[in-house]
Amino acid sequence: MGISSRVGDLVGQIYEKALMNEISQNKVPTHIGIITDGNRRYAMALGISTDEGHVAGKNKLEDVLDWCREIGIKVVTVYAFSTENFRRDKKEINFLFKLINQSLIDLMNDERVKKYHIGVKVIGEKINLPDFLVNTIREVEEATSTNRDFRLNLAVGYGGREEIINAVRKILKDGIDGKIKPSEISEAKFREYLYDGNIPDPDLILRTSGEERVSNFLIWQSAYSELYFTDVYWPEFRKVDFLRAIKSYQMRKRRFGE
Repeated sequence: MGISSRVGDLVGQIYEKALMNEISQNKVPTHIGIITDGNRRYAMALGISTDEGHVAGKNKLEDVLDWCREIGIKVVTVYAFSTENFRRDKKEINFLFKLINQSLIDLMNDERVKKYHIGVKVIGEKINLPDFLVNTIREVEEATSTNRDFRLNLAVGYGGREEIINAVRKILKDGIDGKIKPSEISEAKFREYLYDGNIPDPDLILRTSGEERVSNFLIWQSAYSELYFTDVYWPEFRKVDFLRAIKSYQMRKRRFGE
């Protein structure tokens, strides 16, 4: 490593430390939603396989979860596999399901999950997921159900519009069955019919890769979320990029529609 590289690394470390110090003095988001975009373009840029790009994305998620926990974020929701992703090549879909499955197994065996009391929940429609993945989801949710200090939500087979439609269907059914009256339907009551009504609204939605849209992610819950977009591909997302996102959030004045 040359002198210029070492100097660059040192400057980067000083800047990162300064950001951490600034962030520690202000309120951090309670809940952050992450759209992990750019695995395939990252792979293409490096001339590696799409599968390798997705594996790099999985590894990056482990780092980012550590960073979130380190600064005091309590809930993280990750857009792992959308309803739109079912349109992709079948081979890629099968690989992603296996990768998500292995990620969940790794979580169950990760000492950090026990040490930091991390609860894991998967949200989305499971009807189109393979049986082996549904079984693993059930296992990891049960194994971590009493962990309450940090919450990781993985959106798998998830679409925000579909979540709302399903909630409406459930309300209509309960109405027909006499379990709920029209006058009882409120925002708070509607939330109970979402995939998990206990998830707080995200304070910040972060998306990598340069795309500037939420792509059907947490549509109901993100009505007043702050949005942050970065050009960095997800596997290349650095701690300093993460800290910049948090710093940007802290500099904003949230008005909640006022």
